[in-house]
Amino acid sequence: MISEWWSALDLFMKILWGIAIATSLIFIIETILTFIGIDHDMDTDFDMSDGSFEGDTSMNLYTFRNLVNFLLGMSWTAILLKESITSTALLMVISVVAGALLVAAVMWMFRWLSTMQQSGNIDVFKCAVGCQGKVYLTIPAAKSGAGKVQITINETVREYDALTDSDEAIKTGTPIKVVEVLDPSTLLVEELESLIV
Repeated sequence: MISEWWSALDLFMKILWGIAIATSLIFIIETILTFIGIDHDMDTDFDMSDGSFEGDTSMNLYTFRNLVNFLLGMSWTAILLKESITSTALLMVISVVAGALLVAAVMWMFRWLSTMQQSGNIDVFKCAVGCQGKVYLTIPAAKSGAGKVQITINETVREYDALTDSDEAIKTGTPIKVVEVLDPSTLLVEELESLIV
């Protein structure tokens, strides 16, 4: 039955279904990991200047999560509207817009959740300095842009924007220490020196 349905699809629809199924599975896995709190080491930021991963993520747009969200929105929109829109070009334009809107909505939701998390009863000015954590999204060198860090305060993991005075960017996954609180949502951090000699 499934093989007959698949064989009946044209190449365009096979590609769309392949993208939709793959991204849906990844989205479900990411969602589960987010709710159990072990997803923060999985996201990757892309540096568009030299083709490598890790870069200036002050806009936090080029991440694996956003790529998955875009492909998810684009592919499912195209599949659902394929019968209603006969023009493939128009269908793809609408699908790309839907994918971009999904990315924007998810980014807004995470930013809102981050703001709510940071507005708890912890006085970041008193509690954050000296705390240790990890870089979530790469912090550009010499305060040239903001990255993201996750630190533990009172046994709770919290996410903040972060700057560094270092001459080199601090990459995703690097252990850090908070040096100064610049404002309630932004920290000045430095790379935590390894204790291994």
